Amino acid sequence: MYHYRRRLTREVTFGSIQLGGYQPIRVESMTNTHTMDTAATVEQCRRLYEAGCEIIRLTVPTEKDAENLRNIRDQLRCDRIDTPLVADIHFSARAALKALEFVENIRINPGNYAARQKFTNSEYSAADYLQELEHVRLEFIQLVEKARQYGVSMRIGTNHGSLSDRIVSRYGNSPEGMVEAALEFARICEDTGYFDILFSMKSSNVRVMIQAYRLLVQKGDAELHYPYPLHLGVTEAGDGDEGRVKSAMGIGALLEDGLGDTIRVSLTEDPVNEVPVGFAIVKKYNDFHLVNGDRGHIPLKHLVESRNQKAIDTPHAQHQLPFNPFSYQRRVSSRIMLADLPVGADTVPKVETELHASLSNGDAVFAEVMKRIAPELPQDAIRSEFTSVRVNNPADLELLDDLLDKLGESARFIVASTSDISLLVPLLDKVTKVRLDIVEGEQLGKDLFQHLGNDRLAALELCFMHEHAGNSVPAEVLAHLAEKLQKQGVQRLLFSVITNNAVFVYRRLVEAFNRRSLNYPLVVRFKGDTSNRLETLIENSVQTGTLFCDGIGDMLALYTRLSVDDEVSLAFNILQGARIRMSKTEFISCPGCGRTYFELEKATASIKERTAHLKGLKIGIMGCIVNGPGEMADADFGYVGAGKNRISLYVGRECVEENISELEAVNRLIALIKERGKWVDQVKATI
Repeated sequence: MYHYRRRLTREVTFGSIQLGGYQPIRVESMTNTHTMDTAATVEQCRRLYEAGCEIIRLTVPTEKDAENLRNIRDQLRCDRIDTPLVADIHFSARAALKALEFVENIRINPGNYAARQKFTNSEYSAADYLQELEHVRLEFIQLVEKARQYGVSMRIGTNHGSLSDRIVSRYGNSPEGMVEAALEFARICEDTGYFDILFSMKSSNVRVMIQAYRLLVQKGDAELHYPYPLHLGVTEAGDGDEGRVKSAMGIGALLEDGLGDTIRVSLTEDPVNEVPVGFAIVKKYNDFHLVNGDRGHIPLKHLVESRNQKAIDTPHAQHQLPFNPFSYQRRVSSRIMLADLPVGADTVPKVETELHASLSNGDAVFAEVMKRIAPELPQDAIRSEFTSVRVNNPADLELLDDLLDKLGESARFIVASTSDISLLVPLLDKVTKVRLDIVEGEQLGKDLFQHLGNDRLAALELCFMHEHAGNSVPAEVLAHLAEKLQKQGVQRLLFSVITNNAVFVYRRLVEAFNRRSLNYPLVVRFKGDTSNRLETLIENSVQTGTLFCDGIGDMLALYTRLSVDDEVSLAFNILQGARIRMSKTEFISCPGCGRTYFELEKATASIKERTAHLKGLKIGIMGCIVNGPGEMADADFGYVGAGKNRISLYVGRECVEENISELEAVNRLIALIKERGKWVDQVKATI
C-alpha cells in the first residue's frame, strides 16, 4: 500500500523463457495478420522479434488456423526466432486442442470457451448454472490434460466484455464476475494437478480492470494452491496518446501495487508500436529488481500466511485503508472556490499547469498564459483552468502586478507559487491561489499562522517538496499543519506534495488526513524531469492516474517538458482515462487481429475525425464479435466487424443494423448517433 514490493508468483514455463517468480516483467504483443496467411504472419512476427518483443500471440479462430500454426512456427524456428508463441482461443475447443501442439502457451477465455449460449440474457437457476458448469468442465478438462502432455502453459484470460451468460446471470458484468469466471477454470486445473497457469483480467474501463486484478489476487491467493502470475493489459485502449495514457494508467497502477509478471499494450496501430511502450512501462520495475534482487519481492511465505488473514474484509480494516481497492469511491473533501470555479467535494477535478516562461520576460509569459488558459474558449473546453507563475523575490511581485494588469479579467486564472514565506502575505491579496512550497528540512517560522484566515483573495495551498525522507514524513507534516489550521478556523486550504513517488506518498497523506478527520481538497502534483516524450506520458499517467482511479485528488497539476498543447491534453487524457472527467469523445477501439476483416485503423481514424467533438460520448470500434457486444455495454454506440468488409452497428449491447458494407458504415454510424439525439454540431461545441 505504501511502498513498492513485487508479489512473488509461481514460475511458469514459456518455451525458452520463464514467467513470474524472480523473472523480469515480460513484454508481449499480438499479430493482426490472418493466421492462414503464413508469409504475412511470419513477417510480422519477425518485426516484433526485432523490436524486442518477448512473447508473440496469434489469433486462432478455427481448427484450420490452428493447423497452420505448425507452418508459422517451423518457419520462425528455421529463421532462429525462438520467441515463445501463444495461441489465442475464443469459442472453439477443437481449435484449442490442435493449437497447443505447436505453441508454448495457450490463452483461453473462460467467458466463451465451451459456452453453449452467448449474449442471450438468459436466466439461470441454480441447477441450470451447475449443469452448464459441468458441461464446461468436461470440455475444458480435455484441453488441460493435453496441455500437460505437451508441456504447454495456459493463460486463463477473462475479458470484461465477454463474460458468459451464466456468469452474468449471477454476478452481473462486474469485477466479481470476471474473477469468478477465471477461478472456475483455475479450480478445474488444480483438481487435475495442472499448475502451469497464469491469469488476466482485461477491460477497456481502467478502473474496472484495476479492481478486477486486485480482487483476483485477494481471492485467488486465499483459495488456490499457488499465487499464479498475472498478465496485465487494458483491452481496447485505442490509439495515439489516449491509448498510451490509458494503458500506462491501468498497467502502471497494478505494477505499483507489486502485481504483474507480463504485460501487453493494446493499441489500434501496427503491433510493433506496442513493444517500446510496453518496455517503457516496465523499465522502472525491472530496473528496481535488477538492483534489489529478491529484496524487491513480497516473500512467498508471507503470501501463504496471508491466506488466513481476513482483516481486509472487515469494516474496521477497510476504514483504515486510504481508499477501497476493490470498488471506486471518491475521497470526501470540502468544497472551496477558486475565483468563480468550485474545487473539491463532488465537482470534477480542475487542471492547473505551470508557466515555463519567467516573469522577467513579460511578452513571453503573457503569451504563454493566454495559450494555456485560452479564455476565448468555453469554460468546459480542454484548457488549463489555472496557470501557476513562479515568484522568487520582491522584484517578481512588481512584474506579477504588470502581468495581472495586462491580463485584465483573465487574471482570475492566475495562481502563484513561492518558497519564500516573506512573499506569502502580499501574494495572498493578488492572485486566486498561492502555493507555498515547504522545503524538506527547513523551518516555516512561528508567525506563519497569524497571517492566515478566510478573508484573503487567495486560497492557500501547502505543498511539501519531498525528496529524501520516507513516504510518511510529508503526510505527517502536512496533516499536523492542516489540523492546526483547522482549529484556527481556516477553510480555504489545499494540500499537495511534489515527489517522484506520488502514488505512495499521497496514499500516506490520505491515511494521515483520515485519522484526523481532515477533508481539505488535495492537489495531485507531478513534476517530471525527462525530455523523452513517451517516458513523460507514462510517468505522469502512472503517478497521477493511479490516484484518480482510486478516488484521490481534487485538482491535477502537471509540470513537464512537453509543449503547452500536449501538456494540457495529457492532463485531460489522464482524467478521462480515470473516468472522473469526460472532456471529449471516448473511443474504445481494439488493436485488431486475424479475426478482423475490415480496415480497422482506417475506420478508427475516420470515426475519430468526425465524432471527436462529442464530449462524453463513448464509441466502441471492434474488429470482431469476440468482445464486441460485451464492450458495447460500456459504450453508447458500437462499430463491430461482422465479416469480410461487413460491419454491424450497436446501441449499447443491442445490434440495430447488421452486415452493412464497410463503405457506408461510418456514415450510417453518424446517422445513428443523430437519430438517437446524441449529435452536436462541431461549430456549436467550440463557440
